[in-house]
Amino acid sequence: MGAVVVGVDLGTGGARAVALAPDGDVKLWMYEPFEGALSWPPGRADPAAWLDGLGRLLARVNESGLEIAAVGVGGQSPTTVPLAGRGGAATAGMAATCRHPAGNGLGRTEHHLAQLEFLSDEAGRPLEGAQIWDWALRCLGAGDIQGLWPGEETIPGYGDRVAVGTVIGDCDGSLGLAAGTPLVSASNDAYMSFWAGGLFTHRRGHDPGGRTGGLGVAVDAAKRPPDMLGFFSPVAGVEVVGGATNGHGQLLEWWSAMSGRSIEELLRLAEGVTPGAGGLLVLPYHDGERAPRWEARLRGEIHGLTFNAGVAEIARAVLEAAGYGLRHIHEDLRSSGVEMDVMCCGGSPALSRLWCSIKASVLEVEVDMPDRPDQLSAHGCALTAGSALGWWDPVGAERSDSWPLAAMTRIEPSPDDAYRAGYERFVDLGDAAVARLDGAV
Repeated sequence: MGAVVVGVDLGTGGARAVALAPDGDVKLWMYEPFEGALSWPPGRADPAAWLDGLGRLLARVNESGLEIAAVGVGGQSPTTVPLAGRGGAATAGMAATCRHPAGNGLGRTEHHLAQLEFLSDEAGRPLEGAQIWDWALRCLGAGDIQGLWPGEETIPGYGDRVAVGTVIGDCDGSLGLAAGTPLVSASNDAYMSFWAGGLFTHRRGHDPGGRTGGLGVAVDAAKRPPDMLGFFSPVAGVEVVGGATNGHGQLLEWWSAMSGRSIEELLRLAEGVTPGAGGLLVLPYHDGERAPRWEARLRGEIHGLTFNAGVAEIARAVLEAAGYGLRHIHEDLRSSGVEMDVMCCGGSPALSRLWCSIKASVLEVEVDMPDRPDQLSAHGCALTAGSALGWWDPVGAERSDSWPLAAMTRIEPSPDDAYRAGYERFVDLGDAAVARLDGAV
């Protein structure tokens, strides 16, 4: 059936993969859940289950008759795998994931080091650490490396720095992958999702979705506000500014567990509720908040409860809360002169057209809904592998026309006064919550 590159995204509850041909045709979309993930303690994960999921994905490609030309691996971040020794792949217990409180509110490097300190204290001895994708590649035969997006800070002690799109070794035959197959370093799921979603055009935004969320907007690097931090986009001369939120897909998972209704049922119920959720408003700060508040002490709140409020109204308020959180970042960016014309939605939340439409209407911008939004990060990892082979341009290219990006559908916004009022209330209630915290110190 021909050669493909395989991009793998090691997520929270499972691994996703895309098999991409040289002409950009997607040959396979795949997902394998991690065994036992539902029983893991909060913020913890068993690396053995990650490896098992990766192996099942590679087996499915082999069974299809496709020839794997290279494999690129990325995943959730910041997540630290505790190592039994430097340079090897043997683990020293469960990993600390991006949902673990160790390092919450810190920058990426400090977050990793705080996770490693926690794991070392738990083990009673100093441990070495690795990013999730670096560890997975070592299990396939790679060396002691850490794959980083351009401009990312090197994490001390996590391996030798390599750039995204670098062939860092050949497979040793592990997990059924043919010996000699090139192994390529990708990066964290957000960067991979940005790449596959086309976040390199000025004034284009991207929400990576997932259990958490956020907003990045592409700007001309020469015109980036000087007081605003940015990171590299895949195209030279374009940077991305914005920030991450804590509450997104996990909010709906929480309400599903609390209500006893499936996510699919909650989405159906929410569709029958008018904008504004009958006066209900959720502050999605169950785990604190990142951008633009950066306040780890915050906790979730529900405002406007009455005896008429039910499962459907709260479900709708949860969907709207994610939109308000994105708009909060957008308004913060606009105050510095950064505008956005269209936003690509990624991750599992973007599987819902209703949720994408709510975001479009709350932010009052057009939204691109990928055909397979939950596979955007895996698609980006496949682009990484293909660029390493010379099939397409690498990260840092002068233009973007060689990359086979994800297919999308455009959704037009339907602005509503209920959303405008809801957003203002969202900000005011959040300000009041922060004031209460400050007054209690």
